[in-house]
Amino acid sequence: MSATDKNKDFIQKLLAFVEITINGGRPGDIQVHDDRFYGAVLSRGTLGLGEAYMDGWWDAQSLDDFFYRVIKADLESKIKLDFKTSFFILKNLLFNQQRKKKAFEVGRKHYDIGNDLYTAMLGSTMAYSCAYWSEKTENLDQAQEAKLDLICRKLNLQPGNKVLDIGGGWGSFAKYAAEKYGVHVDVITVSKEQVALGKKFCAGLDVNFILQDYRKIDGLYDHIVSVGMIEHVGYKNYRTYMEVAAKHLKDEGLFLLHTIGGNKSVKSTEPWIEKYIFTNSMLPSIKQLARAAEKIFVVEDLHNFGFYYDQTLMAWYRNFEKSWPTLKEKYGERFYRLWKYYLLSCAGSFRARKNQLWQIVLSKKGVPGGYISVR
Repeated sequence: MSATDKNKDFIQKLLAFVEITINGGRPGDIQVHDDRFYGAVLSRGTLGLGEAYMDGWWDAQSLDDFFYRVIKADLESKIKLDFKTSFFILKNLLFNQQRKKKAFEVGRKHYDIGNDLYTAMLGSTMAYSCAYWSEKTENLDQAQEAKLDLICRKLNLQPGNKVLDIGGGWGSFAKYAAEKYGVHVDVITVSKEQVALGKKFCAGLDVNFILQDYRKIDGLYDHIVSVGMIEHVGYKNYRTYMEVAAKHLKDEGLFLLHTIGGNKSVKSTEPWIEKYIFTNSMLPSIKQLARAAEKIFVVEDLHNFGFYYDQTLMAWYRNFEKSWPTLKEKYGERFYRLWKYYLLSCAGSFRARKNQLWQIVLSKKGVPGGYISVR
């Protein structure tokens, strides 16, 4: 038996555990177009799997279902990694990949790739984070507005409040909070393109965009919000992040942290995501966040609605597919496969409950009389 046949046989037996068939006819089955696929997966794990998909070596009718099955069964743990893949993990242990000199790297590589792409994908709110779905929400825009209003209510925003939004993107929260609650919002971001579009998106509102790293914040705020940003901070800097937030928050203020999280503490991210999507990123655990906040903040409320990220990602994917005819000339086929893989693999991961979404409300000295939870 050749090396390729041995690799194919091993992967076939592995996938059989989750009822996935090579060249089968079900939505989650994979179609292998190039036998190099097998060696790539067994030598480079998830990095090889993603790169093989980008190269067109395999497909699946339903990528999200494929990933849901594979991730739910933790098949990745059964594949040994080669040195190249292990290096992505090792470098996060040895070096601070999120130090100040590298703070703008993710902005250039991910958020600056094209406002036309994000405008087409995200919908009218331009919110690039998990939406809040319920029986009252019929579409993505409504679910995102429900999330934004949930944040405002959890912070108990009042007219005239001065609010800091760390990692505020294109201004989705800032626009909503300024319009609906009459507050001033300073938005911190490391993306030039987000600042450029955000200023137009929030034109005429009491919103100010600042292109800078969170470690250079000035001023004192009634409340602070950070939605989908601490995923770029890194485990070596979680404590610093909490200290910065506390330093710029009034004693009676609240800090709402909205973040994707993992079920276990890690010091690196998935290699394919690290290389192609969110460079220098990683998902915090509850343990890591609690340790970072210890003796700095009181945890007033913890709300997990990670299951809604599956619906959110699928909605983004449908928008992306619908808009692709107007985007494909600029971005090309390889980017299409990369972006499709990104959105649907993440949807499968949240569906499998490997990843979570937490909204954590923090205070500096405890809310007098206790914090009233809002849902």
